[in-house]
Amino acid sequence: MQKLNNSIYIVYMDCLQMVFKLLPNWKREAEVKKLGYKVHGDPFSTNTRRVLAVLHEKGLSYEPITVKLQTGEHKREPFLSLNPFGQVPVFEDGNVKLYESRAITQYIAYVHSSRGTQLLNLRSHETMATLTMWMEIEAHQFDPPASKLTWEQVIKPIYGLETDQNIVKENEAILEKVLNIYEKRLEESRFLACNSFTLVDLHHLPNIQYLLGTPTKILFEKRTKVRKWVEEITSREAWKMACDQEKSWSNKQRN
Repeated sequence: MQKLNNSIYIVYMDCLQMVFKLLPNWKREAEVKKLGYKVHGDPFSTNTRRVLAVLHEKGLSYEPITVKLQTGEHKREPFLSLNPFGQVPVFEDGNVKLYESRAITQYIAYVHSSRGTQLLNLRSHETMATLTMWMEIEAHQFDPPASKLTWEQVIKPIYGLETDQNIVKENEAILEKVLNIYEKRLEESRFLACNSFTLVDLHHLPNIQYLLGTPTKILFEKRTKVRKWVEEITSREAWKMACDQEKSWSNKQRN
């Protein structure tokens, strides 16, 4: 009788452990169903990673849907019905469909302003204006040369294309001027918009991460304040999750 009871107990414990292993997946699937968030994109895309970073900063669940960029899936139907411009990512929240990664990050940050990391500084009109100004600076001053440098030194080699060193040299010169301004700003503030991490800093992350694996990294490293800022923002756990394909993408996909 004692042996039988022991056997029943062992089976019970094995079943209990299995339930505990499955619970996180059930919880995640329930939250995805409740929120209805879907991210159509590619886990290696800079723009897709920008959105993933915000979702992880907020601790939100989502369903990733892979768009195969190398086969041109983003340039034909049915994807074009989601984004007629043929670019990733596309974010779905029920009937709301958004494209342009920075618009998506702002939407998520506003909707979930009381959850997770506070990514918006809306304490006053002045702080809101400063935040908006620096987001515009990232989009129009930093991103153009940074994206071209990422394309030339990271993306083109993946496709077997040759890097154009003239374009690299030209855009490094442009980026240097931007980083000189950043260096001065970071002497006054811990982060770009204010003394706390915001969407402004987060929006920089995708290109910076890729450029740190290229010779262009010297532009960040030789500026003391910029180097410290880069080290701090790239070490955030949410960003590490966004860059981890298994954790942020593959393991979340439905079979």
